[in-house]
Amino acid sequence: MKFKTEIKPYTGAAGGWGSLEATTRYVFDSKKVLSNLRNLMRVNKGRGFDCPGCAWGDDNHSTFSFCENGAKAVSWEATRKALEPEFFAQHSVSKLREQSDYFLEYQGRLTQPLRYNRTTDHYEPIGWDDAFSLIASHLKGLESPDQADFYTSGRASNEASYLYQVFGRMFGTNNFPDCSNMCHEASGVGLKQSIGVGKGTIRLDDFEKADAIFVFGQNPGTNHPRMLHSLRHAADRGAKVVSFNTLRERGLERFADPQKPLEVVTTKSGRISSAYYQPNLGGDMAAVRGIVKALLEADRDRVSNGLSTIFDADFIAQNTAGVDEYLAVVDATSWEKIVEQSGLSEEEIREAASIYVQAERVICTWAMGITQHKHSVATVREITNLQLLFGQLGKPGAGLCPVRGHSNVQGNRTMGIDEKAPKALLDAMEAHFKFTPPRNPGHNTVEALEAMLKGDAKVLICLGGNLAAAAPDTLRTEKALSNLDLSVQISTKLNRSHLTPGREALILPTLGRTELDMQATGSQFITVEDSFSMVHASEGVGIPLSPEQRSETAIVCGIANAVLGDKYLNWMALADDYNLIRDHIEATIPSFTDFNARCDIKGGFYLGNAAAELKFNTPTGKANFSAANLPEQLIPQGNQDAPFTLQTLRSHDQYNTTIYGLDDRYRGVYGQREVLFIHPDDLAALGMKDGELVEIETLWTDGVERKVTGFKLVSYDIPRGNLAAYYPETNPLVPMSSFGDQTHTPTSKAIPVAIRRCEQKVDLQRIA
Repeated sequence: MKFKTEIKPYTGAAGGWGSLEATTRYVFDSKKVLSNLRNLMRVNKGRGFDCPGCAWGDDNHSTFSFCENGAKAVSWEATRKALEPEFFAQHSVSKLREQSDYFLEYQGRLTQPLRYNRTTDHYEPIGWDDAFSLIASHLKGLESPDQADFYTSGRASNEASYLYQVFGRMFGTNNFPDCSNMCHEASGVGLKQSIGVGKGTIRLDDFEKADAIFVFGQNPGTNHPRMLHSLRHAADRGAKVVSFNTLRERGLERFADPQKPLEVVTTKSGRISSAYYQPNLGGDMAAVRGIVKALLEADRDRVSNGLSTIFDADFIAQNTAGVDEYLAVVDATSWEKIVEQSGLSEEEIREAASIYVQAERVICTWAMGITQHKHSVATVREITNLQLLFGQLGKPGAGLCPVRGHSNVQGNRTMGIDEKAPKALLDAMEAHFKFTPPRNPGHNTVEALEAMLKGDAKVLICLGGNLAAAAPDTLRTEKALSNLDLSVQISTKLNRSHLTPGREALILPTLGRTELDMQATGSQFITVEDSFSMVHASEGVGIPLSPEQRSETAIVCGIANAVLGDKYLNWMALADDYNLIRDHIEATIPSFTDFNARCDIKGGFYLGNAAAELKFNTPTGKANFSAANLPEQLIPQGNQDAPFTLQTLRSHDQYNTTIYGLDDRYRGVYGQREVLFIHPDDLAALGMKDGELVEIETLWTDGVERKVTGFKLVSYDIPRGNLAAYYPETNPLVPMSSFGDQTHTPTSKAIPVAIRRCEQKVDLQRIA
């Protein structure tokens, strides 16, 4: 299969005809056109299935409630293409490793359990009972339960995630690395420290009431396109959308609503951002500090002239702690430092401050452009500081909104997928299940990989995900995975992780979100939680390709039964009836009273948020201001003289590590992925031109060479000194030892690099 490669600026708005055309193309490519059209009308609707893509909330008002990338996710999963035994007989693991990630997943759905044969270098069929017995043999043979790691993808349901952590803790470990460790960990840590709850405080309809929406470090046009509807509606009614994003992104500029026929067939569209600022990578904390400094100066001028304060003095006095210490740090932060670090002018920052102070209700929202830096927790807390000064919590149209990635990553954490589980959860599980759970902290993702490298971790079970492609420092990650005695991947499609097997390896094929889940008591539904703490029922409708595919829940129960038997739980009864699982969740996790009954509520039910009710579960009993200084430098402990800082990001035809195609329409890139976005003045200063091939090398302090080669230079609207390129292709450049303070989240948005010409040609079409 060949693709036309070109760089061609995209002139249209986000959405519109381009989205409709792409959606249609992917539906037809699935080879299940009629069933996928039916599927799309059931996405995020009533008792249909929740989109397997992003975690944006459901508005329940639209004719259809899916976006272009959601349609890609549904069609990609609900395909007629199947991986039969002949494929694995014909393709060795070594040969498959030479293929692209796109090729691997394009082959279709996994349809039977597979075991890696190291002698032949091929995967071969294995029965389910034998697979479970092999897992049990390895787990029971460990010297310590802590030699096992239980990884979780954000796609796993509440029911599967809950049983997974119950099983792991009954086995004896808190080793629950998960995808959140690599993306939004700073949001949870920072918000818990500031307001006592590690989730956003708003609900979806707050976007309909906000006077201003400040968007930090996110690209909703690609990563959560349904957010564009909320932003567009807000902008249309006069709310100010203020965007802080290093790259100029089309989805934050203009949006044509695919649900408005006139905007599909014409060039009509609506503006999203009323102001757009492009800070340096990692410069958002300085930008917010500058907004506060500008407003503090304005407030003092008002007060000195006998006018009332612009801050919400009553809210601060009644609900917060530490404001004086924080304002003293603001005073001590120079404008010179703010301007230098943010990359914005003082005039731009004062302009943003003026927009903020004129709005009565403000939402601050952010994503991984904020959370993948060394100082990410401090940045999340700085955003929270700004909101606390103006009492922007506990009222309609205002609050804090971290936008999570995968569709149930927030629900996973609610269900106990947490290497540092709350004491209340462990106490509740101990009382309910009558066992003693471990209390010591377990491995996060980076710690798990380090343990594998050292030989301290022997078994890895992955409930979804593609850890080999998602994790940093690709060569070290692959070495870590290959050190395992047993690796188990619970998957829908072939991916890079399957090609980095341990000494023994299993691939267990699971049902997708779109498919009918029939168990002994009938069709089952699962639940998921979105970014707004709404829990939705989800029930697939498609007929599975193979009777050998099992649900994630049934697979977890099968493993647990093989390892633990029925000492604490009748695992197979839980696999037969998911209502029983929800009864256990209700008994051990707050806010799930009458769980099964509330699953019938149209649109889902709200878990609540104490901080939104101005109840702060912090040591002070208040919302806490953070008095952190700006970081001394934006590049963490690397070569501070590095000429460039690189961020990794997604293309438009991508979701997490899943590559749907080789186009990035909004950025004007077609048929290729090995590209490097750079400011045109930086190109000129280097004496280089668009289209030249370069190698990119990380400048780090550990003596390890980290380099990728054959990347095509592409001029782009990005601040000088900043670069951007797609992952997982550039994950080899992210040092495993470079991670966020308090989070261990890889600093994938702050990689110190140098670039040099290279003559080596790369095969951009490595997908034969």
